Amino acid sequence: MFEVLVYLYENYYRPDACPDSDALTRKLTAAGFEGEEIDDALSWLSGLAETTGPSIPAGNRDAFRVYADREYDLLGPDSIGFLSFLESAGVLSAPLREIVIERALASGESPVTLDKLKIIVLMVLWSQGEEPDALILDELIDDERPRLMH
Repeated sequence: MFEVLVYLYENYYRPDACPDSDALTRKLTAAGFEGEEIDDALSWLSGLAETTGPSIPAGNRDAFRVYADREYDLLGPDSIGFLSFLESAGVLSAPLREIVIERALASGESPVTLDKLKIIVLMVLWSQGEEPDALILDELIDDERPRLMH
């Protein structure tokens, strides 16, 4: 699923630039992705679309987030620390952080690795039409694989 998400990010500037579901499925199949992987990714994106709207409020910058045991077990200290870093850097607002956590829970991964959490963050920002600055983008995208830039 995560490889499909990265492919979509790299090939479509915004979610609304993606073709309809049937055409997108055909394009992803032609690109070599498996049907189950495509279905999982499109289902995950559908959940993201239901969770996010055209604009998310900024939230309270002084808010303190306490993670439930289930969230802590799923994310682990590295991912939670990374979310805190992104929030303190102004990349994620508190509401966007909550969407990232919800989408991590919906990913079906347990635990969610830091690399996969970075993809989730990237897709949440993508869903809002936001592209992080170059330094943050380098943190979010694995430098080991070739990528296209918008």
